[in-house]
Amino acid sequence: METVKNRRSIRKYAGKPVDEELLRRLLEVSERTQTMGNMQLYSVVVTRSEEVKKRLAPAHFNQPMVTQAPVILTICADFNRTVKWAEQRKAQPGYDNFLSFLNAATDALLFTQTFCNLAEAEGLGICYLGTTLYMPSQIIDILQLPRLVMPVATLTVGWPDEHPEQTDRLPLEAVVHEETYHDYIPETIDRYYGPKEQLPENRHFVEINHKETLAQIFTDIRYTRKDNEAMSRGMLEALKRQGFLD
Repeated sequence: METVKNRRSIRKYAGKPVDEELLRRLLEVSERTQTMGNMQLYSVVVTRSEEVKKRLAPAHFNQPMVTQAPVILTICADFNRTVKWAEQRKAQPGYDNFLSFLNAATDALLFTQTFCNLAEAEGLGICYLGTTLYMPSQIIDILQLPRLVMPVATLTVGWPDEHPEQTDRLPLEAVVHEETYHDYIPETIDRYYGPKEQLPENRHFVEINHKETLAQIFTDIRYTRKDNEAMSRGMLEALKRQGFLD
């Protein structure tokens, strides 16, 4: 519990390789995570090559840790393996649809979180890259992902070379609803988000970007409607290309 409680994203890594035996053991134990129908609807592409990391970097907005980390893991929703097994055993699979993608993506993300917990317990540093879903077609091309395989998560993995401050979290009552969902009202929004908004680093961020509120940083700068809609189109195109949508 303390490992999770004290966790922080690591973006700077020491020049020390991740032992192959350790990585294999972490991946193997991670296979014990929950999975739909015991099908393990995921695959993991391990990247150590400097050349491939450099090719992957633009798909992740050239964040420095992509090329600096000794290991990059791309976790994919994968129905390709299951379909090939079914067809080879005289079964007729029906997994080329959006529901199947969601099931496989859930499996992949459960595996991802289990791996993160195990790796951090070993002292490794992890950074989860949300950019995986922004430009999936580039990742598909670089990693040569076949039909019914879709990248959903990327982890940079290595030995930490920094100890950054933990980022803030909303209070528990902001995310837990007893018995039924209780919608938010202005008073609860103020109570839950007020402390975050008053943090010095967030107030500074608002000031230097000439905004009125922290919320405007998210809507106008970090995650804009224009970008969200453009990347949504790219993701839908990738899902069609990989066979999960008509």
